[in-house]
Amino acid sequence: MSAPAEPEAYHVRPMTRADLPLARRWLETPEVRRWWGDPDEQAALLEADLSEPGMRMWIVSWGGRPFAYVQDYDPAFWGLPPFAGVPPGSRGMDPFIGEPDMLGRGHGAAFLRAHADRLLAQGAPAVFIDPDPRNERAIRAYGKAGFEALGERLDPAGDRILLMLRRPPGEDRP
Repeated sequence: MSAPAEPEAYHVRPMTRADLPLARRWLETPEVRRWWGDPDEQAALLEADLSEPGMRMWIVSWGGRPFAYVQDYDPAFWGLPPFAGVPPGSRGMDPFIGEPDMLGRGHGAAFLRAHADRLLAQGAPAVFIDPDPRNERAIRAYGKAGFEALGERLDPAGDRILLMLRRPPGEDRP
């Protein structure tokens, strides 16, 4: 199953409590577990974040089939210090593809490009994503989705990340 060229092919809807068993199943897959960590801990965080006003959580479907999760947030809401090179008001994103047969088919780049486009259209000056620098598959997908690597940093927890930024089309780099 190949990814379609049209971003409209992806349906994104708010995550609800009814989606927690699905998200839990996805967190247990080897690829998601490798990068997101302990499924019990992550499932508890997702459940808690459902009631957080600073977190927007989404289930992504293609062809009527849910296959991915993405959350977006304003780091200022969480009291996180801004990363150098990221304009104030930017949105952060954390995604994963939960259905293993949807990996490596271009879906990640396509739905993330569409989601970032929505956030930029809603007024975010930029969108950032911060994968583990060893997650080559994700980094390739993010690059295809229009994210530009700004370099490695330490996140607030002290973990190494590769900060990647997506700006509105046509905007020059600061």
